[in-house]
Amino acid sequence: MKAAPDAQKRLLDLAELDSVADRLAHRRRTLPELAEIDEQSKRYAKLATEVIEAETEAGDLAREQAKAEGDVDTVRARAERDQKRLDSGAVTSPKDLASLQSEIASLHRRQGDLEEVVLEIMERREAADSKVADLRGKLDEVAAARGAAEDRRDAALVEIDKEAGETAGRRSAVAGDIPADLLGLYEKLREQYGVGAAMLRGGRCQGCKVALSIAEMNRIKAAPHDDVLRCDECRRILVRTAESGL
Repeated sequence: MKAAPDAQKRLLDLAELDSVADRLAHRRRTLPELAEIDEQSKRYAKLATEVIEAETEAGDLAREQAKAEGDVDTVRARAERDQKRLDSGAVTSPKDLASLQSEIASLHRRQGDLEEVVLEIMERREAADSKVADLRGKLDEVAAARGAAEDRRDAALVEIDKEAGETAGRRSAVAGDIPADLLGLYEKLREQYGVGAAMLRGGRCQGCKVALSIAEMNRIKAAPHDDVLRCDECRRILVRTAESGL
């Protein structure tokens, strides 16, 4: 293949722009905010599960407390009813009086025991409610941190996309200066090797960094200026410039 030396040199400009585009694409994929958002999302999901579990426990304790308080009220009401009956004088039999007094005493003991149960449940419920509040606070903190990271990510993406768009525009202009067959070869090699063209500088290919042999350099010196050369090592288009050392 043949192409004017100036057209070949434009490949170096194209390769530089492609390198910029590749760096921007890599930066877009590896923004630190992406890893942070992922980590915060995992923390949020874990905390959300813990919140549900804590709320379930607190709800169970609330129902348990309500039942225990209901039991206390039932025993208290029965004791008050028996006490009224005792105070009314309606029970005159010594045996019945003794039985009623014994039942009232037993109910008071039962009420005391149940009130202890209520207090114990209340303490557990208070701890559970505190745990729920603490977890919800942490959940809000994680959500805020994730939101801030998302804002930073979005701002970075706007900047990257703007630069990528400008680079693509410059690339189109440069590509327009390159003959179609040469551009087609460059694009094919770029797809295969990542870089389609490299400068020959000081007798060394800047694509693979391999120094060319004396025989190869002599061959290149003898080649017409419009010959499109390839590096024997990496097969990229080898562009000759004033820095090539020929």
